[in-house]
Amino acid sequence: MADQNVPPRRPRDDRGWDGRQHHTSDTYGDPTASGSYGNDSPHPYQGGYPAQGDPREQYGDGYAYNAQPAPAPRGPQWVGPEGLGRPAPSGPAGAGLPTLDDDDQPGRKVGRRKAMAALGGTAAVVAGGAALAMTPQFRDLFGDEASADATGSTVTDGTAARPSGQQPSTVRTYTEQNESYMGSRAGEALKKNAPAGGRTLSGPAAAAAATTVTVKTVLAKDPILHLARRTTFGATPAVVADIKKQGIDAWIRGQLDPDKIEPSKAELKLSELPTQSLSVQQLRDQRDKLNDQGAQPEREVVDATLARQIWSKRQLFEVMVDFWNDFLHIAADFDGGEVYRTSFDKDVVRKHALGSYPEMLVAANKHPALLIYLNQKDSRKDAINENLARENLELYSVGVDGGYKEGDVRQAAMLQTGRGVDDKGQYVLRVNQHYMGKVKILGFTHPNTFSIKDVNNPTAKEIAAVDAAIDKYITYIALHPSTAKYVAQSLATRFVSDTPPKSLVDRLAKTYSSNNGMIKPVLMTLFSSSEFWAAVGQKVRRPMEYLVATYRTLGVSPEASAKNDNGDNKRTPFARGLRQIHDKLRELGQYPMGQPTPDGYPDVYVAWTSAGTMVNGWNEAGEIVAGYRTVFTYTAPEKLVKPPATAGAYVDALSLRLVGQKLSTREKNLILGVAGVSATAKVDATFNGAITAVARAILASPQHHLR
Repeated sequence: MADQNVPPRRPRDDRGWDGRQHHTSDTYGDPTASGSYGNDSPHPYQGGYPAQGDPREQYGDGYAYNAQPAPAPRGPQWVGPEGLGRPAPSGPAGAGLPTLDDDDQPGRKVGRRKAMAALGGTAAVVAGGAALAMTPQFRDLFGDEASADATGSTVTDGTAARPSGQQPSTVRTYTEQNESYMGSRAGEALKKNAPAGGRTLSGPAAAAAATTVTVKTVLAKDPILHLARRTTFGATPAVVADIKKQGIDAWIRGQLDPDKIEPSKAELKLSELPTQSLSVQQLRDQRDKLNDQGAQPEREVVDATLARQIWSKRQLFEVMVDFWNDFLHIAADFDGGEVYRTSFDKDVVRKHALGSYPEMLVAANKHPALLIYLNQKDSRKDAINENLARENLELYSVGVDGGYKEGDVRQAAMLQTGRGVDDKGQYVLRVNQHYMGKVKILGFTHPNTFSIKDVNNPTAKEIAAVDAAIDKYITYIALHPSTAKYVAQSLATRFVSDTPPKSLVDRLAKTYSSNNGMIKPVLMTLFSSSEFWAAVGQKVRRPMEYLVATYRTLGVSPEASAKNDNGDNKRTPFARGLRQIHDKLRELGQYPMGQPTPDGYPDVYVAWTSAGTMVNGWNEAGEIVAGYRTVFTYTAPEKLVKPPATAGAYVDALSLRLVGQKLSTREKNLILGVAGVSATAKVDATFNGAITAVARAILASPQHHLR
């Protein structure tokens, strides 16, 4: 992670957004509730991003106001790729653990709580395994020598060896963080079930046809279902039908060309989020009006992202947006996010998500959001801040083991001095604050000297020359072989398994390098590889993915239901509903752009093992099935399928509808126990009154937790 000895909190740009003078998000489950806070409301971030573990500011409505919620408690219980296994050790539920309804009612063969626990809690891939803390592990790097060219002759606010006066510390990169988790006992067990090496074929369809799935999994070994689960936020009947109609190759090609895919109804309704169409300048100019309206731009960008994840037809694009939001991560709730995070989402992540990663990294390094988030705006030649320079190497390019040393970080920090944000909120390069002198960074060298007549009044051409030197370095590290491997490893972890085969990572890295960091060719190599198609059931949905997939599979519509009371005249039902989902995900510990530190969320199963989160997710699935969120329109559970006459056939039909396959006999019997009936019992459309509980139980199965 970047150095912790960061400059003091930045002064708010221009008039600022004094203490966020607007109400917080909806109290989940009560869309009419809100609160307001005045100018004296404290802000949890004291400049840049906070150290993990910062206390949250609590307010009367029970929510943490513009603060990162504590991660969900992590324990050894969750469904894993092997399906039903041995029970994990039991432990106290803890305060606030949701209680499942109707446990052990008279006449019920299996209590709902017991049945749900049997479906989900005992489906962990391993029994036992210590809970894993999310706090990053730091390594001591004191005592490194500085490179002579960039640091030897300049003494600023620190010493000759460290001009910035900062002390180095590191956190594992996105990839290294995942590997750290996978080094646990649970990770070792997962590795034994990972697909072995493979090869790249002529195309995705050819690879699917030539690959035999040998890993142990409860999921159906259907390539179309596998593709739908991995490249979307949840398979739906419509997605599966589209893949079957178009064919695997044509469907993937279409997803890789998202501009040609028509927007969904929900995407057209994003105009109901008033800040999402505003520029940085408009957000600054209209801040008082937006405050009065209760608009929160840094939250609305999260709301809009969730809408796209649930309803967009450009699903692979949205999956890649989520990937880059973890890889090149900026928290939405940072001090400045209210003005700049929406622009970063649009102009950096979404613009380049399926394009060139070097271009994305160059654009990010000139965007006010990143320059403020990592304190680059405060870095000048006589007071150097290393945060962005360090994260460019550790997190955004070569990785912590990518070959760089502390001297490289310092020289990179010197090369990047002068970049900042002007009084209008725009990127600016202040030549008079740029360090001049030769630099050598991880094999990149540049004289970094320029013929400038007046550094206090440089010409546009002179500014462009300095800017180009920094861009050249950023492009260099983005195309470095270590970056190619780092991006390849991260993509393989996202799409294939928590322990992707080295053979695949090597081929993806080669494609990345030979295509100058273009992402589409890398994805085509991935989807044309046998390792991808062999990895059925080897990824577990994280909390956000589980909830979004639940909305998708239940066919929830973005239009308000007839029961909606329109209790908030400041926002539409659609806007309120998105905020409710957003707030629920805060409870579950994962939401778009939610990690407060720049390392992004981990993407491996063992980092998200939590009994409390799992039960909370099940209960929320029950709320959705029952249609309690009246801000959206739901299909009544008894109308999800044409109900068969017997309970066993009904469970089979409902399982095919919700998870794309029938459940095992044991799992089906557990679900029948939830309703207290036998497989041959006659039931009506409401499953004799138990349809909501039955549907929720199916959504607690391993088949819905896996992707």
